[in-house]
Amino acid sequence: MKHILFVCHGNICRSTMAEFVMKDLVRKAGLADAFTIASAACRRDEIGSDTHWGTKQKLREMGIPFTPRHARQITDADYEKYDWIIAMDQENMHDLKHLTHGDPDHKTHLLLSFAGEQREVADPWYTNDFSATYDDVFKGCQSLLQHLTEKKEVLSD
Repeated sequence: MKHILFVCHGNICRSTMAEFVMKDLVRKAGLADAFTIASAACRRDEIGSDTHWGTKQKLREMGIPFTPRHARQITDADYEKYDWIIAMDQENMHDLKHLTHGDPDHKTHLLLSFAGEQREVADPWYTNDFSATYDDVFKGCQSLLQHLTEKKEVLSD
């Protein structure tokens, strides 16, 4: 089983979107039992908050199921549990370096790096463009799943 944790600033927009998109992709691929997928924040601003209404609206529009949740911050236990910690932007990567004590196991990656792009997923909190964020999240999650299945990472362990 592979354990994936998506992270962003507050855990209400991008990381939750990625969590639910990835859960939907692995379910449709018949691989739901091969993954644990969750999300967390790098910062404490939104701890306890549910998913942002704009993210929920976009997920509904795309037919992707989601559940109520409470934003939480990444912990040391998360670093031990998760094989892949996937960030949305360079600020998250900087925060993760601190929060994971330097990422000694090299678990942190930018989401769009799996799609061959060294750019960030824009934060719709500021852009108000949940469609553009969804497009990037979907592309990144598809590419991550392809990366894991091609490398047979899903079947190992």
